[in-house]
Amino acid sequence: MSFYRIWAIARKEFIQILRDVRSLIMAFLFPIVLIFLFSYAITLDIKQIPTAIIDYSNTDYSRELIRRFTNSQYFVEKNRPTSEKELQSLIDYGKVKVGIVISPDFADGLNRGGASIQTITDGSDANTSQSTLAYTSLIVSEYNLSRLQNSLGARMATTPIQANVRFWYNPDLNSQNFLVPGLISLIMTILGSLLASLTIAREWERGTMELLISTPLKPVELALGKLLPYYLIGMVDLLLAAYIGIVVFGVPFTGNLWTLALFSTFFLMAALSIGYLISVTLKSQQAAFQISLLTSFLPGFLLSGFLFPISSMPFVIQAVSLIVPGRYFISALRGLFLKGSTLQQLLPEALALLLFGSVFALLAIIKFRKKIQ
Repeated sequence: MSFYRIWAIARKEFIQILRDVRSLIMAFLFPIVLIFLFSYAITLDIKQIPTAIIDYSNTDYSRELIRRFTNSQYFVEKNRPTSEKELQSLIDYGKVKVGIVISPDFADGLNRGGASIQTITDGSDANTSQSTLAYTSLIVSEYNLSRLQNSLGARMATTPIQANVRFWYNPDLNSQNFLVPGLISLIMTILGSLLASLTIAREWERGTMELLISTPLKPVELALGKLLPYYLIGMVDLLLAAYIGIVVFGVPFTGNLWTLALFSTFFLMAALSIGYLISVTLKSQQAAFQISLLTSFLPGFLLSGFLFPISSMPFVIQAVSLIVPGRYFISALRGLFLKGSTLQQLLPEALALLLFGSVFALLAIIKFRKKIQ
């Protein structure tokens, strides 16, 4: 194996990347746009829910309960309708997501120990509806506890049972801390699979593949030379995305940088090998791009645990996710960023990524060898 020939191919690929505006945008601009767009636009923290409140009781008790809703960070009062028909219209037109109805006998019910309120949610948004149920239960429970303490006075200075809940690794439950490590995996999937899938297909379309075949290049030398630029670009984008996540969005990084570099190398090895295998199989850049999108980017987005927990998926889908490299990389990234996990703790993920990279690299080299014979 000649390192001179590898470097010659790598230099040629660098020049092609610099001359290809599409590749430059995907390599440098798109990852930055993606991380800002996802981090700002996508949040798993459901707050400031538009709310309409009907207060049929109109008493001090009902006004106190309403204050507890509106003073929380979860609900924002947008309208005060006078009837349930008006409330339905507000929900139908999407002006509010939640309606709270306080009955006329609310105050009397409190004195008798049997008051209730009605919460109406837009069930077409299941996540908001589930969060609304939890937030409403919390606010009502705090209201009940406050009334009990006021009525019993010193006899109920403390509650019988106190639950002291601690959230390790992400104490503020900030969804950005959860999303940014996954975004790094998504960005490197784009660079690895999508861009690498165009390398050999580009040579076929430009008519330069025959020249490469006629050279003394070995398949492994061509593969290393073609993929080396994308590996270096991937590592640069890794540092850039990690810097933006840590500095701009305040995502903590508690792990080891060398361990992060090692896992990134393993993952890029797998992603680049998949893209290269697609590229040597197909001679059209458009077809290679589309197949790479279907086999790498979409599984990496949907089946890796980036947004949706794998444990909640059907058993068959969980089994399919076992062959998605992003699943193991995202697990490792979240462990490194939030938990400070060590290489020993992340050894299963490291071995899985190394196995994927080795298998797909071998398949790509074998496939290309068949083409040049």
